[in-house]
Amino acid sequence: MSFLKIYILLTGIMITWGLNVSVIKILVAHTQPVTITSMRIFTASLIVIIILFFFGLIRLPKKSELFYVFGGALLSVVFHHYFLAEGLTKTSASNAGLILGMGPILTVILTMIFFRKKPTLIKLLGFICGSLGVSFTVMAGSGGIHSINLGDVDILLSILSQALSFILINKASKTMDPRLLTGYMMLIGSFILFAISLWKEPEGLSSLATAPPSIWGAFFFSAIFATAIGHMSYNYAIGKVGAAESSIFLNLNTLFSLLGAAFFLNEALVPAHFIGLIFIVSGVLLGSGAIEIWILQRKNKRLSA
Repeated sequence: MSFLKIYILLTGIMITWGLNVSVIKILVAHTQPVTITSMRIFTASLIVIIILFFFGLIRLPKKSELFYVFGGALLSVVFHHYFLAEGLTKTSASNAGLILGMGPILTVILTMIFFRKKPTLIKLLGFICGSLGVSFTVMAGSGGIHSINLGDVDILLSILSQALSFILINKASKTMDPRLLTGYMMLIGSFILFAISLWKEPEGLSSLATAPPSIWGAFFFSAIFATAIGHMSYNYAIGKVGAAESSIFLNLNTLFSLLGAAFFLNEALVPAHFIGLIFIVSGVLLGSGAIEIWILQRKNKRLSA
């Protein structure tokens, strides 16, 4: 698959993930958060396994791959989702949005540490633009950043866990299909999250029984399209273009989350949001390498003319 197709795929994933933020807000308003998250990820893991079965990609992990499977399950599923749920109960939405916007920069730093791979000046400028765009967009909607608290530490641990999982997935992709890795990570992680929910949310299962029928439509949209297909495709992209290059597209998540909230939850959009949009899109074009590829193609055309 060409880089252009991968970039289009990543943009499509970000649209789905952005809309999924509003869907999850609806879900947790009627159920216990950790319980519904474990059920959603378990359902997604079954969808991934079924899809991979039809493609003939199912196999047991090798002994050398078990570290990536269990490490990814803990980082990408358990720690990321648990700390995110905990943090959101203790901190403001603006603080959470700003910290989550650090994901691409954290991924770049970890890539430099683990792979000794330095980004080009253009890509680094893209990551900075993207982070500025996320910061501007979130603060425009909330009126500014609030004071730092323990919830912010939880959110930081959440995004750090996710960034570390991207490094593991990138390494594992050398021998294991990232889509198969996704299925195993989700399956194992969902069982661990469910065990945590039994301890932390004793009334979690009963909250599912009393949820209105309309909630289950939102549940299956989130499980199938955002969690199963979205994460399977995103991890596939990491294996093709790299952890850092894929992570820059996470900035688009903020944009589509805002649009989804405006459409589904009637939340207001202000002109300042669109200034943030300019920074975010500029950051994606620069940080993903799309601009560098375009410059290289133009140079090759001139040389061959």
